[in-house]
Amino acid sequence: MTEQTTEERPGIAAAIVVQDGAVLMVRRRVAEGQLSWQFPAGEIEQDESPGQAAVRETFEEVGMNVTALKLLGERVHPKTGRSMSYVACAIESETPYVADEEELAEVTWVQHAQIPEYVPYGLFDPVQAYLDAALIR
Repeated sequence: MTEQTTEERPGIAAAIVVQDGAVLMVRRRVAEGQLSWQFPAGEIEQDESPGQAAVRETFEEVGMNVTALKLLGERVHPKTGRSMSYVACAIESETPYVADEEELAEVTWVQHAQIPEYVPYGLFDPVQAYLDAALIR
């Protein structure tokens, strides 16, 4: 008799990238339920920190070099059930573009007042608080 084990899916790291009063968002080619627009994000690989994953995923998805600044918070996402880590990142170089054409359909900068149009179900409180402080001047 074989024993079945349930492997937990890797956590997801999301990069919160702010520039000139806007936050970077991407639109996935395939939505996850209500999730169409979201932050650059992807699975945390083995032996990788959430910050390292956020930096790597941002480069892979939108071709931007960023530096992880701080972990804003972690939770189990209420829509996907995935473990999420949200990482504030600073831009080092490059202009974002759809670098991963298989995964992404579009990249845009979203102003603070536009966030509810892109994320109608609301943001994770620590992310919203960070964006409130970073985008409203």
